[in-house]
Amino acid sequence: MDTNLTLILVLTPLLGFLVNVFFGKSLGKTVSGAIGTIAVAISFVVSLLLFNQITSTGKGIQVTLFDWIQISNLKINLGFLLDQLSVLWLLFVTGIGSLIHLYSISYMHDDENMHKFFAYLNLFVFFMITLVIGSNLLVLFIGWEGVGLCSYLLIGFWHKNQDYNDAAKKAFIMNRIGDLGLLIGMFIIGSMFSTLDYATLQTAIAGATNLNLPLLSLAALCLFIGACGKSAQIPLYTWLPDAMAGPTPVSALIHAATMVTAGIFMVTRLNFVFNLATDVQTVIAIIGAITSLVAATIGLVQNDIKKVLAYSTVSQLGLMFLALGFGAYEVAVFHVITHAFFKACLFLGSGSVIHGLHGEQDMRNMGGLRKVMPITFWTMLISSLAISGVPFFSGFFSKDEILLTAFHHSIPLYVVGSVASIMTAFYMFRLMFLTFFKEFRGTEEQKHHLHESGSLITIPLIILAILATFGGLISLPGNSWLNEYLAPLFTKMAGEEHHLGTTEYALMGVAVLGGLLGILIAYIKYFKQDNVPESDENITGSSKVLYNKYYVDEVYDAVFVAPINSLSKFFRDYIETGLSALVFGLGKIANEIAFQGKKLQTGSIGLYLFVFVLGLCAIVSYIFLAQ
Repeated sequence: MDTNLTLILVLTPLLGFLVNVFFGKSLGKTVSGAIGTIAVAISFVVSLLLFNQITSTGKGIQVTLFDWIQISNLKINLGFLLDQLSVLWLLFVTGIGSLIHLYSISYMHDDENMHKFFAYLNLFVFFMITLVIGSNLLVLFIGWEGVGLCSYLLIGFWHKNQDYNDAAKKAFIMNRIGDLGLLIGMFIIGSMFSTLDYATLQTAIAGATNLNLPLLSLAALCLFIGACGKSAQIPLYTWLPDAMAGPTPVSALIHAATMVTAGIFMVTRLNFVFNLATDVQTVIAIIGAITSLVAATIGLVQNDIKKVLAYSTVSQLGLMFLALGFGAYEVAVFHVITHAFFKACLFLGSGSVIHGLHGEQDMRNMGGLRKVMPITFWTMLISSLAISGVPFFSGFFSKDEILLTAFHHSIPLYVVGSVASIMTAFYMFRLMFLTFFKEFRGTEEQKHHLHESGSLITIPLIILAILATFGGLISLPGNSWLNEYLAPLFTKMAGEEHHLGTTEYALMGVAVLGGLLGILIAYIKYFKQDNVPESDENITGSSKVLYNKYYVDEVYDAVFVAPINSLSKFFRDYIETGLSALVFGLGKIANEIAFQGKKLQTGSIGLYLFVFVLGLCAIVSYIFLAQ
């Protein structure tokens, strides 16, 4: 029964992909969209059944399909592990994935390749499910590479625009850099313990008497490099904002529920490895804090509504890694869940705005949409309150947990995380005021066609807004269902006590006041003073540095891309040309010999007999003289 449920969970999205790839165009847009949505919805229902089973029994489910690879004493099975962590991840991957698919039926209805879009979405969910439930690192790696491939296909979905193609290639290549780190980490672990299976690996580490901690720390560092690529941490973060090139449902899927959470999942799954690599945990916390702050500062001045949300995602992921670096895995998972709710709502809400404005994404050309798009406004407002940490929305509970954990481990990193959180509140309400308040600043044609989106778009927004409001109830201080649920997976729970004393209440108050301060500054500047950001050519000073993202892309181009391109051109123009001349020269020599040789083939039998007799005489003469 468990095997059948697991196969339905995994294979249904794959079946949806195959049906839409081969038959989607002939079936029509509505049918192809329905097939893609139902496929993921079935996986969500199966996830609920598995969640109920694991919650009631308290035991995980191990499914081994077959022996896959055996090299010497290294044995790897193709199997799945369904435990508290993987099933929890499945719930929001398939649940939010279903809502995004439903949303896409309306959003993508005018696209000529809608069937292909749903095929790619289904394939994306299939690979993410594989990543989450794999019982070993190699199965995880299949899903890891699969979501990378699908992100490439979806970011560059509108391939007639070369900028979108470039963004897709950037995401693909930058993730390959991180994936090399992941592979090296897997090789080290495989060579140390002769296994990549999670359960066997945990047992081997726990029972090791002479553990090589420096080598294990190196493996953990390499694994974290892989996580930096997938979850967009410094220095491998620049691909994620450019991923906005894809259709908005893709942005929601990548940023909220799937690809960017893969790095968090992998580190959490291998918590027993990272707990022993304390130096690497320190690196993770520092990188997370710096990423959170840097991305937040860039988000302060962005004018593309999706770019603001993209840098917000990078910043929030940094906070999650901050928690992971302190060993507070359950706190990081909590913020992953709440972030999935409010960030999916924000991205889909931005898509509703863009849809209503016929493709406009610049907030300087928006304004006054509150009255004509009330559902979009209220759902995005709720999610903005949640991400800003306003009591008692979901983000208040999860973000406050991270900051409390940081305070107890490192005051400087707590300060960095707190500043980033204040900036988050500012740029999110900057977005809200510029988009929904005051007078509309777009064209008269846009104004004439303004309207609220259809029910297929607004229903997912409403559901996600409800989750963004009440999602924090799964882990209340002193009564955390989430911590109890995840307790069997962690030997050390950094935040398990959840006692609220004077210090904790004071820190909570500081966090709330910080968030309200960010909102107040945005209110004064963009509502009371009615400021509108300047046009690109008029941006100067520090704002220009932030607007151009600290020129990190330009530095990467100068340091890495340009030299590689120059080296490639050198090999193309000189090395390949020289080698080609040599290869073609040898071919010409062979051709010339053959050409001269064929002149002897005259077709004259008399000549052939004459040459035959001469040859025979030469052979006889040689034999006679040799004697």
